[in-house]
Amino acid sequence: MKQASSQLSAHLAGPVTTLATCWEITRRDGEIFRFTDHDRALEVDGSVYAARFGHARSAISSDAGMAVDNLDVEGIIDADNLREDELRAGLFDHAEVRIFLVNWAAPAMGALRLRRGWLGEVVLTDTGQFRTELRGLTQALQQQIGALYTPECRADLGDDRCKVDLDALTQSGSVTDVESRMAFLCTLSGPEPAPDPIPDGWFDGGLLTWSSGPNAGVALEVQYFDTDTGRITLYLPPGYAVAVGDSFLLSPGCDKRFGTCKAKFDNILNFRGEPYVPGIDALMSYPDAK
Repeated sequence: MKQASSQLSAHLAGPVTTLATCWEITRRDGEIFRFTDHDRALEVDGSVYAARFGHARSAISSDAGMAVDNLDVEGIIDADNLREDELRAGLFDHAEVRIFLVNWAAPAMGALRLRRGWLGEVVLTDTGQFRTELRGLTQALQQQIGALYTPECRADLGDDRCKVDLDALTQSGSVTDVESRMAFLCTLSGPEPAPDPIPDGWFDGGLLTWSSGPNAGVALEVQYFDTDTGRITLYLPPGYAVAVGDSFLLSPGCDKRFGTCKAKFDNILNFRGEPYVPGIDALMSYPDAK
């Protein structure tokens, strides 16, 4: 049940209301943005909510079930508040959001909380607009809790469970020729130790993190690295075009299989899978009289 102060409740029950919606967005890097759909900025509890951010949202509905409450948001990029390069870099992806109503004529009446959750991935259109989805708190209930028996490793390469020193295997490189936003040629410059020569497939499924250029800070997964030509192919294109001279860090990939853990990283003591557990076919098999 949503609660409001007695003053705001009386205002809501009146024949005429003066309501405005306020948004508070907290990015994963800690940066906070505050907006309102009112025609002028509002000050609520000592914080200013800007009115220059033009946006439209779908209706907010709630139910007593456990389904995830979603809300679609579309808006226009405002250089003073929302920068295109930050949206393209994914800085607003999965940011925490709080939405509430206030009486714009008397913000001191308090707020009526409407929704709290997280943004999905922000999509930019060719018309200078962005589109995203707000996922409610019940989204967390859709996540897997606990570990499952799997033949593949449940750890991520280089994390506390895997214990592989990923920094020692990460290579620095720079772009030498560009074919497209998803494919380009490069040169790698160490540091050691890395296999010499680097075998095919070493960086497949790895992570490329841009360290210079307009895509600096963006991390993308590598689809394929050709050791003969130095050609990198990405699964997804970065937000901005790749240019000659852009530098990056490149870490190897892991397909989470037992054989790869043993042969590629010599790390089977930290393997977090069960490669010899019978599969569903073996569990459901039965004696055959034939």
